[in-house]
Amino acid sequence: MAEFTLELNDDQKQVRDWLHGFAADVIRPAASEWDEREETPWPVIQEAAKVGIYSLDFYAQQFFDPTGLGIPMAMEELFWGDAGIALSIVGTGLAAVGVLANGTEEQIGTWIPQMYGDADDVKVAAFCSSEPDAGSDVASMRTRAVYDEAKDEWVLNGTKTWVTNGGIANIHVVVAVVDPELGSKGHASFVVPPAIPGLSQGQKFKKHGIRASHTAEVVLEDVRIPGHCLLGGKEKLDERLARARERVKPGGEPLKNAAMATFEASRPAVGAMAVGTARAAYEVALDYARTRTQFGRPIIDNQGIAFQLADMRTQIDAARLLVWRASWMASAGKPFTAAEGSMSKLYASETAKTVTAQAVQILGGNGFTREYPVERMHRDAAIYTIFEGTSEIQRLVIARTLSGMPIR
Repeated sequence: MAEFTLELNDDQKQVRDWLHGFAADVIRPAASEWDEREETPWPVIQEAAKVGIYSLDFYAQQFFDPTGLGIPMAMEELFWGDAGIALSIVGTGLAAVGVLANGTEEQIGTWIPQMYGDADDVKVAAFCSSEPDAGSDVASMRTRAVYDEAKDEWVLNGTKTWVTNGGIANIHVVVAVVDPELGSKGHASFVVPPAIPGLSQGQKFKKHGIRASHTAEVVLEDVRIPGHCLLGGKEKLDERLARARERVKPGGEPLKNAAMATFEASRPAVGAMAVGTARAAYEVALDYARTRTQFGRPIIDNQGIAFQLADMRTQIDAARLLVWRASWMASAGKPFTAAEGSMSKLYASETAKTVTAQAVQILGGNGFTREYPVERMHRDAAIYTIFEGTSEIQRLVIARTLSGMPIR
């Protein structure tokens, strides 16, 4: 087990600088265009694939970094470049985490490579959990998966919403209800392979921020998938459902549903995304405050501006520390007994909203225009307190650890 450290090693620094260069040279120059177009930036994703950033190998190397800092470091740098484009580059990762968290070794080896494709034929993947009536309340999920024993097939019906890469993905990972009587404990995850009849894209959303990232509904109408597309396999599912019916898991630990297992693993990474956006806005505001003169001196000489910048920097560093702690704990196999993953996501998300708003204020009228990037960063930051568990849900999770109530 790697010791917790705040110092990146030489290899990590090299990767960080490489990612920062890509973010500065490729992502940032394209950010405004793709935000305006509200389309998936396929050329940028392809460039990321060519240099090895958009690939299974790269994310595997960062995921298995023994310090746990590989993924948060990568997320911070890419989202420092631009949140919308970065989400298009890393959005496939949530589906990959869904397979890693719930799948067998064979399923991991089969499906994850197909999520990325290669530099000449780039693919993306989608994780489908939220529904029109089931966002934070995963127990209200209605998408059903029914097993056809005669054909060894699962039949999926329902509508998913707020799906990153929904409908344009090569692989869709779908969370569905297999036993309605068990609530959130009766869920399972399925892989829907390419070109399966019955899966279609519904409404594509026009969003406030992260507009370069494709977000849409996914409609499932009698989608038939082979039995081996159930993540974890039928035997494991039957055992889990039997334990759920007894209301207890061996050892007395509460069971986790498929969606929650994915989100728990990804929350520190989302916190790192928020840190990247906050840091980007802070740096723009700092540079502006140093060069913008009013009443014969730079505005940073005014205590009101300087104190804002001091608070912004402190909040960003505090958010990063929480993210790194949670990431190290996850890598070291330490349980989030005090909801450390939720803490990191909550604080970093709120920091991103606060810092980007302060950046707009420091730039004044210029900050309110699209000529300066803080306007876009402020719009983008709003998503962090919403997706993969709202701030209210994170507070609920943290509060339950304080009270001793089970997290479900």
